[in-house]
Amino acid sequence: MGKYFRKTTGSVGVMPSSACQDRQKLRSALRAPADEPPLSRQAKLDRTPGSYTSLCLQDYKLNFGLSDSHTGSEWHGGAATIEACPGAEVWGVIWTLSNEHLSSLDNQEGVSVGIYSPQEVSVETDDGVILCRTYQMNGFHPCPPSPQYKQVVCMGARRSGLPMEYQKKLEEIQTNNYSGPSILDQIKIE
Repeated sequence: MGKYFRKTTGSVGVMPSSACQDRQKLRSALRAPADEPPLSRQAKLDRTPGSYTSLCLQDYKLNFGLSDSHTGSEWHGGAATIEACPGAEVWGVIWTLSNEHLSSLDNQEGVSVGIYSPQEVSVETDDGVILCRTYQMNGFHPCPPSPQYKQVVCMGARRSGLPMEYQKKLEEIQTNNYSGPSILDQIKIE
């Protein structure tokens, strides 16, 4: 089994660690809650057997935008990504997943169409540093998220039990004020 860090509303992905003794298993993966895929796809991931823990990725910040290779958005605004930024932090969830889910996760994150690329990051835990897979947007251009996308990000942070201070920061994110139909209209939110 490996670990996957999921950012509050977005994704930091799953990555086999080069330090993993058993290459058939993921050592760890990191996903942050910023660039969250549609909830229907998230639900598939959430049903995957495994455990998760809320942790912080140091020296990265959460940002929203569009990729050169994908200027449209089913969310009508920017999607989440992470960027290196000394002193900043992104909170998310580390999931334990088996290697068999790696290609599905890559597809969910748009790796095959060039939207995101996998990236290895180190996450400090009580048990030491874990190498994780995350996803970073290619050809990033800043673009605020839609209110609907922000709602999904904030809901993910709440459900994951991320620190209240971080949740408040997410609530303060400025949106593009899009008010038309969105993919969120098709999703039942509990």
